[in-house]
Amino acid sequence: MTETEIISLLRNDENYYGEFGKQYLSNSDISTLLKDPLSLGVSKTKTIPMLIGGYFHTAVLEPDKLHQFKIIEASTRNTKKYKEISGGEMCLLQSEVDMINVMSEKLLANNVIKDLIQNSNNEYEKPGLIKLNNLMWKGKSDILNHDDKLIIDLKTTNDIDNFKYSAKKYNYDSQAYIYSKMFGYEFLFIVIDKNTYKIGLFDCSTEFYQRGEDKVAKACEIYDLFYNNDNFDKNQYFINSTL
Repeated sequence: MTETEIISLLRNDENYYGEFGKQYLSNSDISTLLKDPLSLGVSKTKTIPMLIGGYFHTAVLEPDKLHQFKIIEASTRNTKKYKEISGGEMCLLQSEVDMINVMSEKLLANNVIKDLIQNSNNEYEKPGLIKLNNLMWKGKSDILNHDDKLIIDLKTTNDIDNFKYSAKKYNYDSQAYIYSKMFGYEFLFIVIDKNTYKIGLFDCSTEFYQRGEDKVAKACEIYDLFYNNDNFDKNQYFINSTL
């Protein structure tokens, strides 16, 4: 299969997140490899923040797909109404959707942000592949802004003033490194605070990319030890540290 054919298949979320896509590493695997390599490939339970983030991205980038989300008019997920309508599925509350709609409107009311996001020469949700440290990595960019030569990623945060610390904690540095190598552009984060609706533009320093490269190198080293080494006994794995 050619790279073009693979990327074409990865455009479909079922392929990207399903068994086909799991043959490639992604930035979401960085944390697993660095913290709990034995659980690599184990399906993760979808969380409420993930659901809210997915709706936010769709509202800003692909509003024509919002009908795919199930929304329930209930005060909490513990109410009888929610449990009856959801049928055990994790659904959005109307109050969460209202919050996301406000965030989307605030974001696109800013002329600089709107021009970056809605440039006519942009590509959205574009997948890519790259070999790093002899391992294949996949990625899917929120926005490829070809006129400004930027990879743009949308993020929400509970505290925009501490976003630089969140970026390190949640491995946004390795994401920026992987994607910049994958697509050949500089990486830019557009961030909005869920509480204050403050907006931030965060570009990436050389040190930020370097930290991401170091994480990728370490993750690849761990992957090779655990999954490309027939002589490695996973049962003998333990953490050794000094307190």
